Amino acid sequence: MALWQWVLDNWVLVGTYLYAAVDVVLRLVSLILVPRNRRPGSALAWLLAIMALPIVGFPLYLILGKAQLPRRRRIKQRDVTALMHERAVDIPDSALDEDVPSWLQSAVRLNRELGAFPLTGNNSADLEIDYDTSIARIAADIRTARSEVHVLFYTMALDEITEDFFAALTEVADRGVKVRVLYDHWGSMSHGKWYRAMTRLLDAHRIEHYPMMPIKPFRDGAFQRPDLRNHRKLLIIDGQVGWMGSQNMIAAHYDKPSNIRRGLHWQETMVRLRGPVVSELNLLFATDWYYESDEQLDEKTLVTAPQDTSGSYECQVVPSGPGFVLENNLLLFNQLFYNATRSIRAVSPYFVPDESMLSALITAARRGVEVELFVSEIGDQFLVFHAQRSYYSALLEAGVRIWLYRAPTILHAKHVTIDDSVTVIGSSNMDIRSFILDMESSLMVGGTDFMEKMEEVEDVYRSRSRELTLEEWEQRPRIMQAIDNLCRLASSVV
Repeated sequence: MALWQWVLDNWVLVGTYLYAAVDVVLRLVSLILVPRNRRPGSALAWLLAIMALPIVGFPLYLILGKAQLPRRRRIKQRDVTALMHERAVDIPDSALDEDVPSWLQSAVRLNRELGAFPLTGNNSADLEIDYDTSIARIAADIRTARSEVHVLFYTMALDEITEDFFAALTEVADRGVKVRVLYDHWGSMSHGKWYRAMTRLLDAHRIEHYPMMPIKPFRDGAFQRPDLRNHRKLLIIDGQVGWMGSQNMIAAHYDKPSNIRRGLHWQETMVRLRGPVVSELNLLFATDWYYESDEQLDEKTLVTAPQDTSGSYECQVVPSGPGFVLENNLLLFNQLFYNATRSIRAVSPYFVPDESMLSALITAARRGVEVELFVSEIGDQFLVFHAQRSYYSALLEAGVRIWLYRAPTILHAKHVTIDDSVTVIGSSNMDIRSFILDMESSLMVGGTDFMEKMEEVEDVYRSRSRELTLEEWEQRPRIMQAIDNLCRLASSVV
């Protein structure tokens, strides 16, 4: 009793010593805990944050420092990956031509090892870069459905631009087509009344739908950091027609008043597919459906014989995300960058590479490869925009040409073309979030005709951009340099 009274009488002194003790303990524990199985840059950034203010930094690390799904969900991932390997056996493999470079053959083997899917031949692929036209074409494809429509978008909302898309879904559902819809919980829910309008419409027509990666921290029996997201964009009709790329199902200004005031709108690239590769998209959708619904879809409806095999493109789907052991998309990009001999053309709205990717691009430019990077002149995300700017000096000094897509458009397309030999297109940005935290879908495509289509798209983007020079960049205000570098440090905290 006397001790407790003494504590009450001297609470300021006791509180000071207690705070100091906790401060020291947190610093020591973080030195052991943080560097474990973590990139050096990320570990240093977290340690700096914790050492600066342990009482705040350490709890943040416990919430956001683990880029891993809960154990129960990882077990699901292993089961699904094994199932994908088993089911993908029914998708015919395509042999690469003999004159294809050996590095491309090794990329195909790498993708098969990482993501389970084979290289398929006899595929058709068309590109669409007009925002509203892509939605109209998707709606038209949906209306041809006879049995199933599978829809997965990071962001989905019912607004004046997407209403025909949702009208198409409800029309086919009402005539007996099975429609399954997935959307990222945070990516869609954050759009308020347009999200609620969408869910009400889907419910009214008895369309089965689920939010992906719902923000329920202990849903799978262990804490899951809230910013692990499903960023994929996929749509499959009857297992015969597939769409994928960078575009979400929402108006081009994302229904945000701030974007409308600034005149911001998004520029996208989508690819429409026919042929055996559509079954790979269907299998990938089925994995996410299983995660959220616990329903395993029938293989007979997922892997179907393609009705159109007139195409000449070789395609391979590459999934990635926190459910995989390795960073599939990063490994593929780096493999291609290090083996490029003539050209690299990279389009990414959020370019925050890790050390390995930055080194791969700089090395390629230094050894004579023509490297072009397409990014936006302005940004919609302060931290990422300024973090990516911090890499421009090193890239420009190495000889990389940087094209700034003119404001007020945000270039949101995501694709890479290597040596006029292969393209990777999909939902994956070239940033640490896409490598570690987001579930992504990429498509590797080979074929001379498709490369010509990609060059036409890149020519359009180049015509709408201005080239950033090293001289111009070195003259930017010092305060902007400081902000860029500070944001680069913060972006490493993953």
